[in-house]
Amino acid sequence: MHRFLLTPRWWGINLFVVLAVPVCLFMGSWQLGRFEDRVDSHREATAERPASEAAAPLDSLLPVDKRTSGRPASVSGQYAEQFLVPERRLDGRSGFYVLTLLRTDGGKAVPVVRGWLPGAADASRAPAPPTGRVEVVGALQAAESSSSKGVHAEGGLPPGQLGVIGAASLVNLVPYELYDAWLTVQTPADGLTPVPVQAPTGTGLDLKAFQNLGYTGEWFVFAAFVLFMWFRLYRRETETLRDAEAGLLPAGAEGPATP
Repeated sequence: MHRFLLTPRWWGINLFVVLAVPVCLFMGSWQLGRFEDRVDSHREATAERPASEAAAPLDSLLPVDKRTSGRPASVSGQYAEQFLVPERRLDGRSGFYVLTLLRTDGGKAVPVVRGWLPGAADASRAPAPPTGRVEVVGALQAAESSSSKGVHAEGGLPPGQLGVIGAASLVNLVPYELYDAWLTVQTPADGLTPVPVQAPTGTGLDLKAFQNLGYTGEWFVFAAFVLFMWFRLYRRETETLRDAEAGLLPAGAEGPATP
């Protein structure tokens, strides 16, 4: 009765099942691995770093990645231009960052967020940076992107203000080379509030993470559906053959019906 499994049509069906099921299982396992990686990254990004963690030279921590993001970095130089970053929320209140460029001994500049102040961005309220040569220790952060902050252009902001923090938004405002990273001082002075360290991009349990989990379920469902359809076709074929052998097929029928 089962000789029909050796027909060319069933060879094609069986080959499709043999190939489709492993592919579906592999893709489901891969999507599950992506979700687990995001969970691990989120756990690492939100874990508190030791308070006694020593600061490392800025250049030794670049480029910023999941391992170095949030690490204390030290750099020396002189403060230069100062900018305000408006519409930044902290503890449920709206305010602005005070960002000052630090020109390092090597000539490049790194943006330093010296702290946060509540209310609308106002340059007269921002304290002036220290003069002379200084050594700054701050938490290392990756450059922000316009898409992540919902900013489309800097042209809508008043002079002296930035929408995002990064070399891309500062390159046309200052005449020297910039680090594509920034520091946030955790012990600010002059009444400024420290800005918390932000988790690196792609490490949160956001919509993309749960999309990976949803895709995992979809691929496993596809594998189960392939097996279900193979079993349904097989049962239909065997029932048709059994009816033919028992003489139960309608008059004029010629063997098993095509599934």
